[in-house]
Amino acid sequence: MDFQHSEDRRMLADTLERFIREKYGFDARQRIAQSPQGCSREMWQRFAELGALAVLFDEAHGGMGGRGFDIMVVFEAIGRGLVVEPLAGALMAGQVLAATDSPAARHELEQLINGARIILLAYEEDDTGAESTRVDARAERDGNGWKLSGAKAVVHQAESADAFVVAIRTAGTPGDAEGISLFLVPADALALQLRGYPLIDGGRGAELLLNGVRLDEDALLVREGHSVLQQAIDCGLLALAAESLGAMEAVKTATLDYLQTRRQFGVQIGTFQALQHRMADLLLEIEQVRSAVINAADKLAADPHLRERTLAAAKYTAGRAGTLVAEESIQLHGGIGMTWELPLAHYAKRLVMIDHQLGDEDQHLARYIALGRSHSTTASNA
Repeated sequence: MDFQHSEDRRMLADTLERFIREKYGFDARQRIAQSPQGCSREMWQRFAELGALAVLFDEAHGGMGGRGFDIMVVFEAIGRGLVVEPLAGALMAGQVLAATDSPAARHELEQLINGARIILLAYEEDDTGAESTRVDARAERDGNGWKLSGAKAVVHQAESADAFVVAIRTAGTPGDAEGISLFLVPADALALQLRGYPLIDGGRGAELLLNGVRLDEDALLVREGHSVLQQAIDCGLLALAAESLGAMEAVKTATLDYLQTRRQFGVQIGTFQALQHRMADLLLEIEQVRSAVINAADKLAADPHLRERTLAAAKYTAGRAGTLVAEESIQLHGGIGMTWELPLAHYAKRLVMIDHQLGDEDQHLARYIALGRSHSTTASNA
């Protein structure tokens, strides 16, 4: 297998990294992340103009990519730059819209791709974890429309969104794959409440309170949409694993530079054998993550069982290694590694928090094992 990106993907990666380096430096990122909005509409539009949104979707749906390696390229750059704009949430919402054969959904996706609107997926609840079937929020018939009840948890940059693709149960009980439907909920819908708060790794999140929200019939995007939801989440898992890889690469570069600059006892501390061994271990961990992300990107279009197991492995590997890289890099820097002014501390927080998005390493390890057992059972029965 050729592990080199195509020329077009390399050009996109170079363009994004140059833009982030020149226009989205650490100081600019901090101003955006700590602002009342938590992200920047201007930067969202700039990323759209550079093709960062279009490349996440295939040509049939108005994009110019849509493959696993396209997602990998974009989110590696996002991770290196600590970008807070909600591209992962938009990627997942866009995947649902792309699977919906309606003029309204196509229009919404077009608006998302060109940067005119921010549309985010809201599916997680208080105890969802990595399970896409644990949906308790409900929709009931209300005349010619729907009435929603329940809540969604930790939607990144929800206060900046124009609309949400929301997973709602129209039948069944939490844990059932059947009965999960997907609705488009405008951010200005009557009775929709957002309970916002700052996130520990920068930007803002919010809880969505849906009690009493009424929607028209055409707000229903997909009836019995669990498979569509799972595929969208799988794209999000790949995006987060690639973002983690990009952040680890930035941490690696910063830590190597520090070891080659900081002097103690008249020599560079990078010459100390104990520190060299610790740094070598980190480099091996990062390469393992790279391999897992490449494998997941390659299998994104595979059959659902193989895709989900490969993505669980990538998310587990990125979560475990990300925490290790965050802790070790701070240890190698010493006390300065914890200071607010040094980018390293913010990368470390982001790496730790990525592990908790869409299920943490423990949940994905259990999921990987369970998927392996189910495959073995199926194979033996056959």
